[in-house]
Amino acid sequence: MTQTQTNPEYGDAERDQAWQARLALRFARDGEVSRLVGNAHYGPLRVQKSLHPEGDAVCHAIVVHPPGGVVGGDQLAIKVDVGHGAHALLTTPGAGKWYRANGRTSRQELRLHVGADAALEWLPQETIFYDRAEVALEQEISLAAGATYLGCDILCMGRRASGESFARGRIRQRTSIRRGNRLIWWEQGALQGGQLDSPFALHGHSVCATLIAAGITVPAALVADVRAEAQEQGWPAFGVSQTRDVFTARHLGDDSEAARRIMLAVWRRLRPHLLGREAITPRIWQT
Repeated sequence: MTQTQTNPEYGDAERDQAWQARLALRFARDGEVSRLVGNAHYGPLRVQKSLHPEGDAVCHAIVVHPPGGVVGGDQLAIKVDVGHGAHALLTTPGAGKWYRANGRTSRQELRLHVGADAALEWLPQETIFYDRAEVALEQEISLAAGATYLGCDILCMGRRASGESFARGRIRQRTSIRRGNRLIWWEQGALQGGQLDSPFALHGHSVCATLIAAGITVPAALVADVRAEAQEQGWPAFGVSQTRDVFTARHLGDDSEAARRIMLAVWRRLRPHLLGREAITPRIWQT
């Protein structure tokens, strides 16, 4: 694909452009090593190479979107398949940016399949929605027997550092998790620009963060430890819940860095129990 994307701040040329980008990744276990064995892409969405910063058992991959932002009308599709016994961790090199709509809705479809006794961690850096963005996000996760999923999303409404609020636009989200053929989690919602003060929206905040863990049940003692840390550290607008199959932690605030610290603290507590490994922050997050 040779089309060049110009700065989306926002002329007629950008109004007529839209990326169609797809990425399909496949991870497999080879002896004691988790490897990236399939990497197919179309358009500006790719993984440059896989990494093993914490040993052979876990394969890290950085999902790159070269244009640096998503313009109205862009369509992104990411498919990840983690094979039997493999362990993959995916992240991004920086914050995702979704620009104003220019009359078109941008979409991202995420399809994650985790095979038997495999593990997948989906840990993108924060997502920033510019004022007047129109975005539809859909995430489907399927888990085989013994599979584990850990995922986190940090959503920032408007550019607070620039004094921009999310006054217009709409963000729609839908997330489903299945274990085999059984639906164990279903969540959908919409955030409407100019209406974030509602208690049914963000209660006046501009940042919301959600961490979801599915697979191994988080024991009550560990849930209590997370709550105790939240109280000790004074995390504002934070809560956790545990069903039989899914653990969730949520935070509302106005600072993406604070949201990241809180979610990483929860991840560090959960990872040893769920995956049998100490939490090592992805190196790209430090650059």
